[in-house]
Amino acid sequence: MNTFSHSPAREFKRVFVVGATGYIGKFVVRELVARGYDVVSFARERSGIGSSTGAGETRAQLKGSEVRFGDVGSMESLMKSGVRDEHFDVVVSCLTSRNGGVKDSWNIDYQATRNALDAGKAAGAKHFVLLSAICVQKPLLEFQRAKLKFEEELKSSGLTWSIVRPTAFFKSIAGQVESVKKGKPYVMFGDGDLTACKPISEADLARFMADCLEDPAKKNKILPVGGPGKAITPREQGAMLFELLGTPPKFKKMPIKMFDVIIPVVSMLAHIFPQLKDKAEFARIGKYYCSESMLVLNLKTGEYDAGMTPSYGSDTLRDFYKRVLKEGIAGQELGEHSMF
Repeated sequence: MNTFSHSPAREFKRVFVVGATGYIGKFVVRELVARGYDVVSFARERSGIGSSTGAGETRAQLKGSEVRFGDVGSMESLMKSGVRDEHFDVVVSCLTSRNGGVKDSWNIDYQATRNALDAGKAAGAKHFVLLSAICVQKPLLEFQRAKLKFEEELKSSGLTWSIVRPTAFFKSIAGQVESVKKGKPYVMFGDGDLTACKPISEADLARFMADCLEDPAKKNKILPVGGPGKAITPREQGAMLFELLGTPPKFKKMPIKMFDVIIPVVSMLAHIFPQLKDKAEFARIGKYYCSESMLVLNLKTGEYDAGMTPSYGSDTLRDFYKRVLKEGIAGQELGEHSMF
């Protein structure tokens, strides 16, 4: 079933949201406000890509919630500027590191999220809803290890918990829309069929996360979730774009083995020049996403399984592509996550 029928009588009243200005966070805040929750959004004074969003714009984006500014990396800031000795029933974390760098991953995906848990417990919260990622099933990267460390601590925290592990977001597979629209080829690794995902829209994911506050079946559970429809490969994503544009498909194949040359070289140089440590990690991230599917990993077979990956919501990738081809990519920019 795609949606959970929620009752007007809310089990939780006050919700503290961290990561509220992120891609998913903004939609989670809006969904919770629409459902009648008393929401406090905790955000940095400047947010967005390149810290380009100021306090006024942040308040407008998170309209309906009370916006409080501070640093989620500081317990003192969280306590004094965030929870302010007030009571909260639930904490929702949409925190994620900006680029998956080593230090950033441990500062945000682990420590800042841990701070939010501790602040929530101090404020009397009984439920913690975490936005995680489906890729932590096969942890080869620092941000995955950081997320998993926190997941384990959350499960043993004594609070009710809901760990949401979405597949790819629409924006994560929108990076080539503009270039394809300009007549450039769609870039893919190998034959374009190495990986697949069930992409989910930010609005559908926000609804799923809000359901976690209301649906008993989503409590104390790890919840993988994808969007509607079948799993789709990069080649199929590209073909869909060309079809919607009405132009002949034009693909550029990149060898995935290129990462096997880049990663060892940059990793070796990072021992001499520590500032290259993140560059090596970014190369590992690139290889991971080009070779691993964003689907549920079947532990019995060791294979990714589209059939085991739950579908939710109604927003389709085709409709999303139609919209961005017509209206542009504004609001879907990858920022520091961009590969192409």
